[in-house]
Amino acid sequence: QVQLVESGGGLVQAGGSLRLSCAASGRTFGSYAMAWFRQAPGKEREFVAAINSWSGVKTYYRDSVKGRFTISRDNAKNMVYLQMNSLKPEDTAVYYCARSRGSFGGTPPLLVDEYDDWGQGTQVTVSS
Repeated sequence: QVQLVESGGGLVQAGGSLRLSCAASGRTFGSYAMAWFRQAPGKEREFVAAINSWSGVKTYYRDSVKGRFTISRDNAKNMVYLQMNSLKPEDTAVYYCARSRGSFGGTPPLLVDEYDDWGQGTQVTVSS
């Protein structure tokens, strides 16, 4: 069973930046697609960004974060990151790291149900 541990959340003013990190256990980290989801109070968990297996050259973002957020991975360190710039109050949520059900060398999956393993979440609060 893989363990995912997020860090890097916090309180930031609108326009600021945060970098979220996710540390994964296990020896086959690189073979899985990874993603970030978020959940605001009273709302469903939603997709934020995903990165494909191994090379990480294929990434995908929800429209509202394109150009502001960047997902990346370091397979040697079993880490995935989410660099968040130009943050807005509507980005406020608990952010979760997730590992895909299988290997995705092409376009990474975008749906919650396609991810089997989740971290505990890290709170991101953006003040106006």
